[in-house]
Amino acid sequence: MKEIQDIVKAYEEAQQEGRQTALATVVQVQGSSYRRPGARMLVRDDGQLTGAISGGCLEGDALRKARLAMLQQKSMLVTYDTTDEDDATLGVGLGCNGIIQILIEPIDPKDPANPISFFQSFLSSRQSAVVVTLFSLQKTKSQQPGTCLFIAEKGDMAGVCPDADLQENLLADAQQVLHSGVSLTNSYTSAAGELTGFVELLQPAVSLVIVGAGNDAVPLMHMANLLGWQVTVVDGRANYATGTRFPKAERVIVAKPEGVLSQLTIDSQTVFVLMTHNYNYDMAMLRQLLPLQVPYIGSLGPKKKLERMLEKLQDEGMRLSEEMLQRVYGPTGLDMGAETSEEIALSILAEMKAVLAGKPGTPLREKQGAIHERGKESPELGRQAKFLGCSL
Repeated sequence: MKEIQDIVKAYEEAQQEGRQTALATVVQVQGSSYRRPGARMLVRDDGQLTGAISGGCLEGDALRKARLAMLQQKSMLVTYDTTDEDDATLGVGLGCNGIIQILIEPIDPKDPANPISFFQSFLSSRQSAVVVTLFSLQKTKSQQPGTCLFIAEKGDMAGVCPDADLQENLLADAQQVLHSGVSLTNSYTSAAGELTGFVELLQPAVSLVIVGAGNDAVPLMHMANLLGWQVTVVDGRANYATGTRFPKAERVIVAKPEGVLSQLTIDSQTVFVLMTHNYNYDMAMLRQLLPLQVPYIGSLGPKKKLERMLEKLQDEGMRLSEEMLQRVYGPTGLDMGAETSEEIALSILAEMKAVLAGKPGTPLREKQGAIHERGKESPELGRQAKFLGCSL
């Protein structure tokens, strides 16, 4: 999400300066790679790069090919094979062992259905969306269909499918992705031959609501902003909750607990942390948050404080279901020995990210199998792979 935000911003700056641009996208991976499908990099004709498609090894070669794509105004599919044991330079540079397909598309600002316009539409509202990117593994040297369709969660659609008969299948897969919350790669038959489609889920940025405007909330705001999360700070103290103290927050709300939720837009990507250090304020907020279907409610402080608040709510007659309690994390954060405000902020954000991703937050060395779950891969990928050099 942060990468898309940065790419759109860089594209708009390039347009103001009259620069040509191209978009490089990882569309398929077989084996291991530093970045997964959906990783992107915007290339300007002056060599400025925004985003990343690898750990640094592919960028130099991709820059040269992007300049060629801009010159020819033609999309191209580039295959990088790091599985060859003799390819020491490329393999070591990537730190992986896989075959990576990179689609490079010159961006035509006059085309209302160019990929950047899709991302601009996506960023303009808090809706999940799907972007469909088509490419040919059989005809890698031919013009690639590229990023062609944008389907928003509420049904809005933009773009043109290169094959009318193919569009029905693509829209069905897009609806599946929106429903499952998981991107997919599929093979399609079209008038132009066999095509591979990357049907990618785009989700809104995480919306972090920090309930509490004390000094320990400041590093949490800065670090969440660095992740590209949208931050709202809430407190009842007007001298604490100010834009000067929280310059990276999108909103700073001064209100009593009962007046907070009416000022927020809450969805499946919204998370809360209670850190006012005011027992009554935190409990009043917890009372309102528990019935909501938010994925994470963090409570700063000792477990006894949270237990006391929950017991009081039960005494008041609130029925606390197991589902409600599973969404409350107190003490908030991962057990990583955090002491300072900055370290505590890191532990809180790490736990939030793990919960949103459905991961346990354990060390990767304890994970069995690959770091990233494997998506559906085409057997044709290995047969089409070709060796290319890499500039370090």
